[in-house]
Amino acid sequence: MLQQTAASALRLMRYPLARLSPAEPCQHMENKIHDKEPSISDTADNSACSEIQEYLETRQQRRRMLPRAAFVGAGAGIVALLFRAALTGAGALRSEFLSWAHSIPIWGWVFPVLFTLTGTMVAVIITRRYAPEASGSGIPHLEAVVRHFRELKWKRVLPVKFFGGIIAIGSGLALGREGPTVQMGGAVGDAFSRWLKVSERERLTLILAGAGAGLAAAFNAPFSGVIFVLEELRGDFQPIVFGSALVAAIVADVVVRIGSGQFPIFSVPNYPTPPLASLPVFALLGVVAGLFGVIFNRSLLAVVEGYRRLPERFVLPLVALTGGMVGLVGWFSPMMLGSGDLLVEAALKGDVLLSAIPLFLVGRFLLTMASYGTGAPGGIFAPLLVLGALMGLAIGQIAHGLLPEVVLSAGTFAVVGMAACFTSIVRAPLTGIMLIIEMTGSYSLMLPLLMSCFCAYAIAELLKELPVYEALLERDLERVGAALALKKPVVVEFVVEPGSPFASRPIRSLGLPAGCIIVRCADGKREWVPTANTRLEAHMRITAMVAPEASDALEKLRQGCQVSSDSRQKTG
Repeated sequence: MLQQTAASALRLMRYPLARLSPAEPCQHMENKIHDKEPSISDTADNSACSEIQEYLETRQQRRRMLPRAAFVGAGAGIVALLFRAALTGAGALRSEFLSWAHSIPIWGWVFPVLFTLTGTMVAVIITRRYAPEASGSGIPHLEAVVRHFRELKWKRVLPVKFFGGIIAIGSGLALGREGPTVQMGGAVGDAFSRWLKVSERERLTLILAGAGAGLAAAFNAPFSGVIFVLEELRGDFQPIVFGSALVAAIVADVVVRIGSGQFPIFSVPNYPTPPLASLPVFALLGVVAGLFGVIFNRSLLAVVEGYRRLPERFVLPLVALTGGMVGLVGWFSPMMLGSGDLLVEAALKGDVLLSAIPLFLVGRFLLTMASYGTGAPGGIFAPLLVLGALMGLAIGQIAHGLLPEVVLSAGTFAVVGMAACFTSIVRAPLTGIMLIIEMTGSYSLMLPLLMSCFCAYAIAELLKELPVYEALLERDLERVGAALALKKPVVVEFVVEPGSPFASRPIRSLGLPAGCIIVRCADGKREWVPTANTRLEAHMRITAMVAPEASDALEKLRQGCQVSSDSRQKTG
C-alpha cells in the first residue's frame, strides 16, 4: 500500500503544480468507472490527486475569501451594533412607559396591555406580509438555505428582521435578539456575495461567515460564533468555512466592542473554583437540564404547530391576545419582559430567592412559548439562557443548603445551568460551553461546564429528541416541502443516518429522478466515485449533483438520508 501510494506521488510530481487548476482537477489521471468498488491502487491514485487538488483549491480560495469575509464581518457587526442600540433604547422607553402607567391608579394596566398588543400585531403583520421567512429565530431558515432547500432574499429579510425585531422585542415579547442577529448576519453575507458576483459555493461560505459574525457580535463571543457555524449550521469542518467564519467573527466583535465597550455581556461575581467533590451535583444539574430541554423542545413545537393549524381568520386575534397577555404580565413584573437580561443578571449574582424561582421559571417558560408561537421576529437564545440560569440557581441553592461544604456558591450553578440548558435544547455542547465562558469570563468553571453539558447532551440523545432548530426545520419542510426551484445545477451533501430509508441500500434502488447523480461517497477513511451497485451505509457522507429539472430530488434525498421525527420517537 505504501509503495503504491509513493509510486502515485512520484507520477504526480512529473506534472508541474501550476498546471493543476481547480477548474481542471487532475485531468492527467485516468478516470475509469467500473461496476465494482475502487481497488487499492485506484484509491491511492485518487487520494494523492485529491490532496493536491484540495491544497490548490484551498490556497486560491483563501486569498479570495478571507478579505471578503472581513468585509462581511464588518457589515454584520455594524448591523448587530445598531440592532442592539435600538433594542436598548426600546427597552428604556418601555420601562419609562410602565413607570408612567403605574402613576395612574385604576386604569394604568390598560396602557402596557395596549402597548405590547400593538407592537406584537405590527411586527407579525409586517413579517407575514413582506418576509415570512423572517419570522421566529431565523436560524432554521439559514440551515435550509445552506442545504439548498430555501432561498435567502436579503433585500426583504434584512429590513423586516431588523425593524420587526425591534418592534416585537421592544414591545415586551419574551424573545431574544441573538437569533435575528444571526439571520441578519447571514443576509449581509448574501448581499456582499451578490454584489461581488461570486460562485454559489463561495456565496454559501459568506452566508455562514456572516451568520457566525452575527452571533459573535450579539454576545461579544467570536469563538462561539465560529464554533456555532461548524457545529450547528454547517455540521462539519471545512478549512475555508472555518477561516472565513473566524475572520468575520473577529472583525464583527471588534466593531461591536468599539461601539459598546469591551465588557462581557453578563457581569458575574468572582466565585471560588468549585471543588471536585461538587462534580456529581453538576452532573445532576446536567440530567435535569437534559429533561428540561426535551420538555422545552416538545412544548415549542406543539405551540408552533398549534398556530399553523389555526384557521387564517383566527391567527391575528390570537396574536393580539398573546400580546395583551404579555403586556399584562409586564404590568406586574417588568423583569419578565423582553430578552430577560436583568433576570439573568440577578440569577448570576444569586439575588433571586428560592421561593420566587418557580414563579419566574414557569412564567418565563409560558411567555417564551406564547411569544415564539406568534411568529414575530425574535429568537430563543436569550430566553433559554434565562431559564437555564434560574433552574441552575434553584439546584445550587438547594444543594448549598444540604451540602454547604461541597457547594460553595449557588451562583456558579446559574452559570453552568445556562450552558447545560443550551446544550440540551440546541444540541451544540461546544458552542454552549464556549458561549458561556466568553459571555461571563468564568474560565475556572470549565470542568463543571463539561460535566453538566455532557450529561445534558446524553439525556437528550437517549430520549431521541431532535435539536430544536433541526426539528423546526423538519416541520417546515414537511409542511411545504423542499420546493426550491433550482435555476442552475447545485451540489449538495447529506449524511446517511442509521435507520434512514437509504441505509444499507444500493444506489440503483433509491429511485432518484433523472438529473440527480450521486458523484461521491466518503466513509471517513476513504472517498470514491460510486457506481449503481454501491451500497449506502450508515454514517456515510454522500455528495449529489442536482439539475434544475430534478429539483424534487432535494426533498427525496433529505427524506432518504434522515430519520423522521415519528420514527425517532417510535424507536425511543
